[in-house]
Amino acid sequence: MSDFDYDLFVIGGGSGGTRAARMAAGETGARVGLAEMSRYGGTCVIRGCVPKKLMVFASEYADVAEAANDYGWEMTRGAFDWPSFSRHLNAELDRLEQVYRDLLSKAGVTTYDARATLRDPHTVELSSGEVVTAKHILIAAGGHPVRPDMANADLGLVSDDIFHLERLPKSILIVGGGYIACEFACILKGLGVDVTLYYRGAQILRGFDDEARGLIAEEMGQRGIEIHTGTNIVEMRCAEEGEIEDPDEARMGASVDQIGELAGDSGLATQEREDDTEAAERKGPIWVKSTNGGEHVFDAVLFATGRKPNTDDLGLEAAGVQLGRRGEVKVDEYSQSSVPSIYAIGDVTDRVALTPVAIREGMAFVDTVFRGEPTPVDHAYIPSAVFTQPEMGSVGMTEEDATEQEEVEVYCTSFRPMQTAFIGRPDRVLMKLIVSKASRRIMGCHIVAPGAGEMIQLAGVAIKMGATKEDFDRTCAVHPTMSEEIVTMRKPVRSG
Repeated sequence: MSDFDYDLFVIGGGSGGTRAARMAAGETGARVGLAEMSRYGGTCVIRGCVPKKLMVFASEYADVAEAANDYGWEMTRGAFDWPSFSRHLNAELDRLEQVYRDLLSKAGVTTYDARATLRDPHTVELSSGEVVTAKHILIAAGGHPVRPDMANADLGLVSDDIFHLERLPKSILIVGGGYIACEFACILKGLGVDVTLYYRGAQILRGFDDEARGLIAEEMGQRGIEIHTGTNIVEMRCAEEGEIEDPDEARMGASVDQIGELAGDSGLATQEREDDTEAAERKGPIWVKSTNGGEHVFDAVLFATGRKPNTDDLGLEAAGVQLGRRGEVKVDEYSQSSVPSIYAIGDVTDRVALTPVAIREGMAFVDTVFRGEPTPVDHAYIPSAVFTQPEMGSVGMTEEDATEQEEVEVYCTSFRPMQTAFIGRPDRVLMKLIVSKASRRIMGCHIVAPGAGEMIQLAGVAIKMGATKEDFDRTCAVHPTMSEEIVTMRKPVRSG
């Protein structure tokens, strides 16, 4: 009999942690405990991918009536009912959280609704007062959005807060230029909010392919999103009465009771809901001064300026776990930390902050530790999508990164798709392949188009398998589709 209470104790009930716990308990027979201080499902299910994507769907209906009229239908656009959508959204999140709880229970995982901290490499102390020991500990605590270090930053929202608003603001300033900033800019614009975006860099979506992100910026601008690059906030405060055009309409705020009602409060994680509504209780509007000297008043300000691993006050350093400069747990290719008994996966490691990656890391951890099959985490050729309007899908290297590595050929086309060109809209899409001159292998694929996330998943299979440009050329096109261009581009537009 082991001297430990558990073979594995997991800190964090997000997608990565729950997958590791379920596999270890249900498939290898390990004794597993898991602690989650908030809601099961983590960032993705509760305050990230899932609610955001449902908001994307909602926002995309804004132009349906107008497009349908152009196609011969008689339709009238109605108003968007945020409280109704919010109730439905939160009921769905409650359902998904219960699914996570049920899956853990069926796998035989013992769960603790408590905050966990480390006493030493094998001991976990829970906020409920219990102390447990484990042969292995897996840190899967995720990350959180951060506000900039400036006066009155607490007046602004972060991405978590968007899902807890009583009603939508009439205008919003989004600070940041990454995928979260751009996705919420498109979502909120589609839901009827006037959106302005400040980004201190020269172009939004840094790190993505230059040509692709340029088209995204252009399309966002055509949809009425006001983008100011090279711009940041230097000062913000509550707007004074004389600065507010319509003080009654500009007010936005919600009490904890109102949020509980909107959320269809099931009794799950009530404290987190109360914590998450702090920003919703901050009254707008907000006066902002920018680096270019402009002064404006917005109903709300959303900071999408970065995320930080949830490692504060976990007892990691006291247990001997080495952290990086951003507070991330430093791990090797097997997700093992500097302490042999402690592993970490997901956003807390600041490697690739994507839910499917955290799940893969959790599975590799179980193979390595509980199946005796050392499995390094594979972070090569990971497909990803940015759910702007239009979407962007990417897999592999950008043109800029690839050309620094070797000689490449670039195949690219941008055009007006049939569906919107027919009704006279200026929307454009982009299909792009980066090809190694030496091996002919496709090093990168980038798509900007409606449904690009769906397309890139399928392209990612071929590219992960090592497909060459000639493999794509041999593939027959599906006509008429946007995606057929991926296999019909014959001449490179440039090389180098």
